[in-house]
Amino acid sequence: MNNMSDLVLIERDGTSAIVRMNRPEKQNALSRELFEAIDRAIAQLDDDPAVRGIVLTGSDQVFSTGGDLKEALAIGSVEDTRKWLDLFRRVNARIEAIGKPVVAAIHGYCVTGGLEMALACDIRIAAANAQFGITSSRIGTVAGAGGTQRLTRLIGSEWTKELLFSGDFIDAETALRIRLVSEVVPPERVIPRALERLASYARRAPLSIAYAKAAVNNGAEMPLEYALAYERQLTTTLFTTEDRKEGQRAFLEKRSPDFKRE
Repeated sequence: MNNMSDLVLIERDGTSAIVRMNRPEKQNALSRELFEAIDRAIAQLDDDPAVRGIVLTGSDQVFSTGGDLKEALAIGSVEDTRKWLDLFRRVNARIEAIGKPVVAAIHGYCVTGGLEMALACDIRIAAANAQFGITSSRIGTVAGAGGTQRLTRLIGSEWTKELLFSGDFIDAETALRIRLVSEVVPPERVIPRALERLASYARRAPLSIAYAKAAVNNGAEMPLEYALAYERQLTTTLFTTEDRKEGQRAFLEKRSPDFKRE
């Protein structure tokens, strides 16, 4: 286990890494220090070729209750607010852009900033005891690190507005029904299930996964004509790689491919 300032713990499981937020006394409230520790952890794992996928999680009781309210209340100016949000957005952008699959393994509360961070992940798996919500309307603010935008793109405007307007929580089964999460499992199965997903992805070509992620994430922001051209560009680039050749050889030879990310 690798400790990133003790606020983030990194565990290895085969080709996967588990990034665990470790601020249990504050229910993993997102402070500047925790943001920065997560950012460093993701950057470190991005640079490690042995890591093929990442699980982002909290404790067995809570994923994250969102931004550290005491820290937020101490912000005294619009400029300081902007800097705080920019840090949060930078961390989420790194999670979203990393060329490896990131699975959010969610126990308990996944609220406001915690939900915004989970939205930056590729896949979300929820424990049956998970609770989701955006509580900004309860304290006179609005989610400012992706909660209005990524959530709308994922579940549509009506449910997004319901969560934003009401400030209420929804349970895991409701989250599954509205496609906020892809799977609900017993609490003890959340991490194992996330690792199973990543192990299955690790059998595939890593460049293919990285480019597919880029195509989906970036293409969603483009007009369809440009997105299709971008998709073609990525596919054409992959056609020249050694992994593409290896994948086709392995298929013809009826064996498992040995991908090198080349």
